[in-house]
Amino acid sequence: MSASLLAYHPSSVNRIPNSTLVRARVRVGVVKVRKQVFTFNPISSFVDSLAGRSPSNNRWRIFCLRHEGSPSEFFKPEAGENNFSQEVPAFDQPNNVNGISDLRKVGIINQARDAFFRAEPWVVPWTAKTVIQVMLLWVSSFWLVGSWIVPFLAYALGFRKESLTYRGQALYSLLTDVAEGLTGIAILHRCLARFHPLSSDWFRFSFRGKWQIDVGLGCLMFPLVNQLSQVNLNLFPLLPSSPVTVSNVEQSIVARDPIAMTLYAIVVAVCAPIWEEVVFRGFLLPSLTKYMPVWSSILVSSVAFALAHFNVQRMLPLIFLGIVMGVVFARTRNLFASILLHSLWNAFVFLDLLK
Repeated sequence: MSASLLAYHPSSVNRIPNSTLVRARVRVGVVKVRKQVFTFNPISSFVDSLAGRSPSNNRWRIFCLRHEGSPSEFFKPEAGENNFSQEVPAFDQPNNVNGISDLRKVGIINQARDAFFRAEPWVVPWTAKTVIQVMLLWVSSFWLVGSWIVPFLAYALGFRKESLTYRGQALYSLLTDVAEGLTGIAILHRCLARFHPLSSDWFRFSFRGKWQIDVGLGCLMFPLVNQLSQVNLNLFPLLPSSPVTVSNVEQSIVARDPIAMTLYAIVVAVCAPIWEEVVFRGFLLPSLTKYMPVWSSILVSSVAFALAHFNVQRMLPLIFLGIVMGVVFARTRNLFASILLHSLWNAFVFLDLLK
């Protein structure tokens, strides 16, 4: 009889048959392994088993009995593992399964979110103080240029806006929009000059890249923006005392002046999208990612974009439109994509007025 068997049954080796002794050894080993499973951490035992290490000395001793001349079926690793899995109750298995399932769900949600936004926070070299400074200066310059400087220059040159023809009013709107846009870009350049050179992610404008699908999907949201416009009017209806005004654009369309309509088309489909996207998507959205997640930055910049239009009756559609353009910009990191989408939306509205 071998030394390994004598170590376990020193007083009864000669009275117990060899096969019975082997079966008893297997049961004793399983019981001891079971006891150790509940004594130690099961996760570490599982990791040890994956690494090829034995979780306990009992398993090693059972494995050694394979060479004692006993029937091999009692000592196959598969048989030992099957007996162990059948006899040991899995008290914590439902909780573990639920926990793993919850972790998988969270992982899937995070992957879907990352795939949807496909964006990481920008590396922002400036602080919130610079962000507030730029936005306040931009709002102030927008009001100052559009309401005071351009009208004063026109008056100094002998022109009055009210007396201009449709073409003159269209040209006046174009010059005003260009002046406002150039002033805003100049403010950005001046306030951010000390942080140059900026990384390639900032104010990136490129015709290359995989932006076509994102812009196409954004265009599919246009009908929904129209539906939100009606919802907004139901929530914030015009007051009965509010005068119904007709914009200069609508007046030129009614008059069917082709030159005036062309000038207005340049304003709404070219100039406005460029400077609005540079400010709100090119600067504000990435700057906010220093202090909040990308999706929060998209939402906050969209609300600021809607507020900048000073129109309560169009608040909801403008916020939604800002979110769509923000998602497109965050996914592509390309201002051209959001500018193009913005331009297509304005052109869509302009063409709808022509009907």
